[in-house]
Amino acid sequence: MPSHRAHPSRRAALARLLAVAAGAAVARPPSAAAATPADATADDGARVVATTWLDARTADLVVDSPAVGARVPLRLLLPAGWAGRPERTWPVLHLLHGAHDDYTSWTRETGIAGFTADKDVITVMPSAGPTGIPSRWWDWGSADPPDYEAFAVDEVMQLLRRGYRANGVRVVAGVSTGGYGALALAARHPGAFAAAASYSGITYTTLVGVPEVVGAIVTRELLDPLSLWGDPVLLRSLWQEHDPYVRAPALRGTALYVSCGAGLVGGGLFDPSGQAMESALWPTALAFTQRLTDLGIPARTHLYPGGAHNWTYWQREFLASWPVLAAGLGLPS
Repeated sequence: MPSHRAHPSRRAALARLLAVAAGAAVARPPSAAAATPADATADDGARVVATTWLDARTADLVVDSPAVGARVPLRLLLPAGWAGRPERTWPVLHLLHGAHDDYTSWTRETGIAGFTADKDVITVMPSAGPTGIPSRWWDWGSADPPDYEAFAVDEVMQLLRRGYRANGVRVVAGVSTGGYGALALAARHPGAFAAAASYSGITYTTLVGVPEVVGAIVTRELLDPLSLWGDPVLLRSLWQEHDPYVRAPALRGTALYVSCGAGLVGGGLFDPSGQAMESALWPTALAFTQRLTDLGIPARTHLYPGGAHNWTYWQREFLASWPVLAAGLGLPS
């Protein structure tokens, strides 16, 4: 089988992302230039190889990532007072994108830049590749598969702490496959995130019928669906290792927000394909939130009858979840 790492469509997708962010750093706003961080390196050697300042708060970085085995982009939104407060450190809000999208989606589709303008938080939006699944790929048993989980959890955070004055406090939120990622990363790294929020996420990946949904997401990017976690029957244990439902006990102590719609017609914005996708994920949300209840793990949930798999609902849910995330960050809600 061809390697996931070497697949031409993946290289093409990565090239499109890098076209936005790569290259020599452009002229920077004076406040950003004055506070350009010193070179920083993560434990595994990951480092920022290009920086493009879009405005005084927004920078696109390209990280040479040993974990992924490629150069991976991310977008930063810095606090308004970041440049003028070199003695201060800041908590971090991780925002994860969904499938068939990229690291620019949160700033493109929502008002996150304006929303965080008066918030004392560094906001980071890392790429998770074209599938938006921030996971370590199986890649047919490769000893060195692309590992977007290590990129997001370890490399990015170490670079932010060492180069951008982040402190050790962080929360994570995501949409769709990024919603899956928010819960999976928090469950697979207990205590790493003070809070996690999922908006229309895939919260039970081993539920009957859901591996086919995951496989379709991977296939749409012209990738072998088995390259993610292998065959869901033959490698069921590997699927379970990455399943938020199975790993839910590890979420005890993490503040949680979980939302999803049923996708019923008449529930709001008319979006047939988005409603169909939302309805496919509805059973995972019901099962996952019930499991939290059975385990006695508190969570704020919003399961609504209408809805669709799109940013109209996700922006609303982010705002609704902000008190949970803000408390995890130690900020006023």
